[in-house]
Amino acid sequence: MQQAVTTKPSSLKDLIAVFLRIGVTSFGSPTAHIAMMEHEAVRKRGWITEEHFLEMLAATNLVPGPNATEMAMHIGYVEAGYPGLIAAGTSFILPSFIATVAMAWLYIRYGSLPQTAAIFYVLNPLVLAIVINTVWNMGKASLKAWQSVLIFGLALAAALLGVDELIIIFGAALLGLLLIYVLKNPPQKAALSLFSLAPLPLLIPFLQHSADWLHSKVVQLFLYFLRTGAVLFGSALVLFPLVKDDVVTRFGWLSLPQLVDAIAVGQMTPGPVSSAVTFIGFMVAGLPGAIAATIGLFLPSFLIVMALGPLLAHWAKSSIAKAILKGVNAGVIALLISIVIAMGRHALVDVWTALLLAAGLAGMFVLKLEPYWLVLAGIGIGIATALF
Repeated sequence: MQQAVTTKPSSLKDLIAVFLRIGVTSFGSPTAHIAMMEHEAVRKRGWITEEHFLEMLAATNLVPGPNATEMAMHIGYVEAGYPGLIAAGTSFILPSFIATVAMAWLYIRYGSLPQTAAIFYVLNPLVLAIVINTVWNMGKASLKAWQSVLIFGLALAAALLGVDELIIIFGAALLGLLLIYVLKNPPQKAALSLFSLAPLPLLIPFLQHSADWLHSKVVQLFLYFLRTGAVLFGSALVLFPLVKDDVVTRFGWLSLPQLVDAIAVGQMTPGPVSSAVTFIGFMVAGLPGAIAATIGLFLPSFLIVMALGPLLAHWAKSSIAKAILKGVNAGVIALLISIVIAMGRHALVDVWTALLLAAGLAGMFVLKLEPYWLVLAGIGIGIATALF
């Protein structure tokens, strides 16, 4: 692994300045965020090589946590060790946290006004188009081998039957290990790998009910999103099928329309889409809830990158990790389809919203627009509709 760099930042202030700027200006998908980091860290500043950047990206795809946020942490770790990791990760998250808290406050104060309802009436079908495009692209990239297609089919059936999302994720991971790794390796080696992972299913009840231990909403938010952050793979949009049933039904924190609005807010604000968790926390318990939910979601990523940094080269090449990831990817695509169905029931209320969805799909699939253009268009049309 080539790790030589051509230029070093003079201090933590450089890392903070760069990732604050990326956090403020990075609208759109995690892929767009990562592209901005590559431009700054590789091409513009020469902090790391292209090869090292790609190795870090491969590693983030193999572990839980929002990919773009973990890339910021990896770059910070390479440049300034653990202080750099914390500085870069926090700087990337902070702008979206502040923007989302402001949006949540406005939503609570003015959300019942007809003008606000008009904005979300237009915005939600367009956000649905963004999610559909994401699912399509993920499916094309991930569902190529028969094993992945089989895992996807089983996961989708389980999701439609109401099986718990965590069980689906763990089941998809184990099926990936069995169908992709075990079938291609000697029995003794595969058996050893399975034995080492045998305790994982025992974690499911612990993770599922950890938020029930204490009655404080702030503590519940922290524990619940700590659990969620520990099993979140890939795109931050995967977050929403993971939390939908719990947030809406089990805890009753938000209604389904409010959760869909949280997804829209995540698209409207800069930085990681997973900042919508901040919105959920604020809706449930104000600013303390927003802080608790945000820390809970991102804390596993900080800990994972701290542990993974020295082992990056080995982990990125691990055939076991790659097999598990392929299984998880198939499972999360199935879960995303379930959230598309739920969003569609809320967002598509008449002919006009169906036409907005069609226009959004044309923008994403035909014109290849960046998601933020649809979001800006939705806000503009919604404001115009409310005023005129």
